[in-house]
Amino acid sequence: MQTIGALLYNAMYIYSFLIIGYILMSWFPNARESSFGQFLGSIVEPYLEPFRRFIPPLGMIDLSPIVAIIVLRLASAGVLAIFS
Repeated sequence: MQTIGALLYNAMYIYSFLIIGYILMSWFPNARESSFGQFLGSIVEPYLEPFRRFIPPLGMIDLSPIVAIIVLRLASAGVLAIFS
């Protein structure tokens, strides 16, 4: 049972880094339009979309990925607590 919890925790941990990578790609011109950027967007955007519906951007700053990462980290801590 701990193996399943460890796998879920590691998957959530890696996914949070994918979100961070996707955020950083917005700093470089045409990075999101590359094949890797589109692939990463197809993985990350379905998770970020519900947060973007509820959290409006503050000018040029989009805070929804930060909230999404915090929620993901809290969920991974919950998974770790349940399966420990």
